[in-house]
Amino acid sequence: MVKAVLFDFWGTLVENGVHSPIKQVRSILKITVPFSEYVIRMERVMMTSNHHSLRDAFIAVCKEFSIQCNEQLLEKLIGMWNKSWMLAQPYEEVQEVLERLGKKYTLILISNTDSFSIEKVMEKFNLGSYFKKIFFSYKVGMLKGERNFLKQVVDETGLKIEDCVVVGDSIQSDMMAAKRIGMKAVLLDRRETRDFYPKVKDLKELENILEKI
Repeated sequence: MVKAVLFDFWGTLVENGVHSPIKQVRSILKITVPFSEYVIRMERVMMTSNHHSLRDAFIAVCKEFSIQCNEQLLEKLIGMWNKSWMLAQPYEEVQEVLERLGKKYTLILISNTDSFSIEKVMEKFNLGSYFKKIFFSYKVGMLKGERNFLKQVVDETGLKIEDCVVVGDSIQSDMMAAKRIGMKAVLLDRRETRDFYPKVKDLKELENILEKI
């Protein structure tokens, strides 16, 4: 029986204000390593530490990929990233669904994120009130795709692995991370382009899925 739902944030509950900012960083810096390698290295550098500033975060990303990062590049990266969170919006069904699910389940928020954007977006739309516990990669010190991230969530909340379901939009960092430790997972596939089961097109379908798991 499901007791807790672990929600991813970006791309699951909230839509970025620009299309795929992580991919845009790769494009701006002309990084050529395969995307699967790039995203892990980029997120590990930028999203597992509480950087002093967004500028410092991007300097660290440039250093990771041995890129000479001048002021023009930094300004472009910072401007794009700030635009992404400043224009971010919850998907239309999110608050209604969280309100309803919160009456039946313990809701927990998990996210790979920098330390500059997520809390501002959460405050703007009053999203923090729906969650009993919140785990951000920059505070935990590891990415949610790493095995110990979800174990730490379980340990700190007093839940059991079999009580929990991860809901997210990434097969690699959400679905596979859950599967690796024996936790159930539901993919949010708004464009219906990926092969995974169980999955939902929007969060309004989630309650029925949870009752069947």
